[in-house]
Amino acid sequence: MSEKLKVGILGGTGMVGQRFISLLEDHPWFEVVTIAASGRSAGLTYAEAVEGRWKMDTPVPEAVKNIKVMNVNEVEKVAATVDFVFSAVDMTKEEIQAIEEAYAKTETPVVSNNSAHRWTPDVPMVIPEINPEHFAVIESQKKRLGTTRGFIAVKPNCSIQSYVPALNAWKEFEPYECVITTYQAISGAGKDFKSWPEMVENIIPYIGGEEEKSEQEPLRIWGHIEGDVIVKAEEPKITCQCLRVPVLNGHTAAAFVKFRKKPTKEQLIEKLVNYKGYPQEEKLPMAPEQFIKYFEEDNRPQVKADVDRDKGMGINIGRLREDSVYDYKFVGLSHNTVRGAAGGAVLCAETLKAMGYITKK
Repeated sequence: MSEKLKVGILGGTGMVGQRFISLLEDHPWFEVVTIAASGRSAGLTYAEAVEGRWKMDTPVPEAVKNIKVMNVNEVEKVAATVDFVFSAVDMTKEEIQAIEEAYAKTETPVVSNNSAHRWTPDVPMVIPEINPEHFAVIESQKKRLGTTRGFIAVKPNCSIQSYVPALNAWKEFEPYECVITTYQAISGAGKDFKSWPEMVENIIPYIGGEEEKSEQEPLRIWGHIEGDVIVKAEEPKITCQCLRVPVLNGHTAAAFVKFRKKPTKEQLIEKLVNYKGYPQEEKLPMAPEQFIKYFEEDNRPQVKADVDRDKGMGINIGRLREDSVYDYKFVGLSHNTVRGAAGGAVLCAETLKAMGYITKK
């Protein structure tokens, strides 16, 4: 066996699980050795379990085709095979909370794509370029769980990745009020056009729960650790509308911002293009070389041209200009199933490994 950390994927047959599988092919640090899913897939090879429903552009990696899918509810059995797990299970919030805690209590770190634990006070919700210091709350969580190495860490909602990095780059200018509209791809609902034909040439002006997440999760990311918990920030105030649009991959945001300290456009662009975080400094495998790219062209960023920049891990910003009501407005674009889901979780796991939180069992 290689020196790579042994990884399990919980919910490995769904769209995000498939994205984990494809992103981890040939990963320098992590090796997928276990795939767990619901009882109906258990016992099948992975190739059999996803036959007819593989949604990635690239084929099923050879290394996982013959892995026998395990039952995700057999927690001890699954946990015994791995150093840590990624969670992309499709269950109710209460079921996800329970099963992720159960895995953590087997001394198996859980890096989750799910929303169930995003507001658990001692569970860090992290964009590694922005708030990796929140991982320090894991020590408090381990005391609560009674573990020495088991814990849960989560990544935030996919929609906020298209505008939060820009606002974070501009923190010194004190953004305090934002109006955001997101135009969200159908893969965010785990769908493609074949399985959701009514989305062709259509827009749906509602995505359940999404507006609250888009308004509140940034404040938790910008919060601070107080005692044993993370306390969310008070500002900037964000109001958001979320629309489902006929795009397969890529969430676009149109944003309007008010600043207490009014910057120049040149200052704002300079902050974007020079922004680096922990993943860039440490040269982590999934880290985009340039976290945020600014496009000078009026018609960029575009989904077709830009969503896959840096393997889908880059944040793309354009159309920054002064506004007649707010101070500035801009457009952002991020890949919702890479940076916004599986890729963001893999980068979290890389950060946790680099910081010493995830080790071999």
